[in-house]
Amino acid sequence: MNAIQGWKKSTYSHPNGNCVEVGRLASGTAVRDTKDRSAGYFVADASQWSSFVAAVKAGRFER
Repeated sequence: MNAIQGWKKSTYSHPNGNCVEVGRLASGTAVRDTKDRSAGYFVADASQWSSFVAAVKAGRFER
């Protein structure tokens, strides 16, 4: 497994920690819950992550 670099969370995150963080991998992106970092993370390859980000920008996950 590749080393995860630079965990970051959104500047829109609330100070109470209810957010996710993303980390950069050579093969894609890792995502974890800031409330339970010890639970691990999941990985999306570059194509999956690109599709997810495009869907978010298109508003497919709006409430």
